[in-house]
Amino acid sequence: MEELTRYFYKLLVSYGVSENIAEYLNVLIGTFILLIILFVVDRIIRKVILKLFKSYASKSKNTFDDYLVKNKTFDYLSHIIPLSICIWILPELFIAFPIAESYLEILFDISVIALTIWIVRSILRTFRDFLKSLESFKDKPIDSYVQVFMIIVWSIGGIFIFSSVTGKSIWTFLTALGAMSAVILLIFKDTILGFVASIQVAVNDTVRIGDWITMDKYGADGDVVEINLSSVKVQNFDKTITTIPTYHLTSESFRNWRGMMDSGGRRIKRALLIKASSIKFLSPEDIDRLKKIELIAEYLEESQNKIESYNTDNLINKDVLVNGRNLSNMGVFRSYVESYLEKHPYVNSDMTIMSRQLAPTPQGTPLEIYAFSNDKIWKNYEKIVADIFDHLLSAIPYFDLEIFELEYNHKK
Repeated sequence: MEELTRYFYKLLVSYGVSENIAEYLNVLIGTFILLIILFVVDRIIRKVILKLFKSYASKSKNTFDDYLVKNKTFDYLSHIIPLSICIWILPELFIAFPIAESYLEILFDISVIALTIWIVRSILRTFRDFLKSLESFKDKPIDSYVQVFMIIVWSIGGIFIFSSVTGKSIWTFLTALGAMSAVILLIFKDTILGFVASIQVAVNDTVRIGDWITMDKYGADGDVVEINLSSVKVQNFDKTITTIPTYHLTSESFRNWRGMMDSGGRRIKRALLIKASSIKFLSPEDIDRLKKIELIAEYLEESQNKIESYNTDNLINKDVLVNGRNLSNMGVFRSYVESYLEKHPYVNSDMTIMSRQLAPTPQGTPLEIYAFSNDKIWKNYEKIVADIFDHLLSAIPYFDLEIFELEYNHKK
């Protein structure tokens, strides 16, 4: 290269160009030629390296190298050789121009730092994608940790660039940085809070990717699709996306349905409003009629024997039904509901099954059904609940009970 530039210099002088101008033109021509050569070398090296590693990655059973190719790690690595050649040769061209040479050194330092950052960035992204492909890491906030590492890398890179540009020691910059710590904390408040929250979320296992969460304050009701340093993205069931600041998951209340999804069933908790005036004691004739219902026939037989034995032993006058112990249509219906749920194929019989009467209201006496469906998928769950209450609403008249309904008087 040195001989080539000397040849151009002599050629320019021979054509009558002054020595100073010839020197400048010689440097510019040499630089131009060098950059063209480096560009060609860079393209050739990149194509060769990419071809080799793509061929290797396609044959390898490990997916890590595939992600290295995807995130252009080898593209960035291929720039190392041309940049090294440039750092080695170019200063020689500007040896007669010390000021320009000093600026070139700064430019090379910045280039090396920037290339290092891009290589580290691509490697971190590769680890992120690779870990996300593993079953044990799919629900972990990998993006948060990658972002934290990138912030650290950019900060270190920024310190070195500052030191190179200003010519000051790194410790000088760190000392100034310490003095500005209050301002920095204020500027990066959300980032710091998000980082701490990400760690707390991961350590405490509060939220995972794929969890169904509900946070009314932000209108979030759906599945977590992404957890990063600054926010958590929730895809609602209407397919909209809600973004929640990560640190709010540690400072505010929200509902995570993972416990339900991991359990043996999804809760059914719904009440039937029974008209109070339809509740009554059952006569012997009523009991005989209800014994035809198979689910409660045995219950009625046992209960009737116990009640008759009690009333006889205590000399209860049964000319009036209210005396002594009696069966009511409401009580028998509650027993029927529990028997029906216990026999239902889509109700988990190993979990709580209960039919309970709540406090009377102006809209009737609530009879609450409490059970768990063994199918937790939303659509299937709603169908199971609808089928159960279709049956119970149809069965109520057999017990001489009525559902409460508001009646309106239409006056002309």
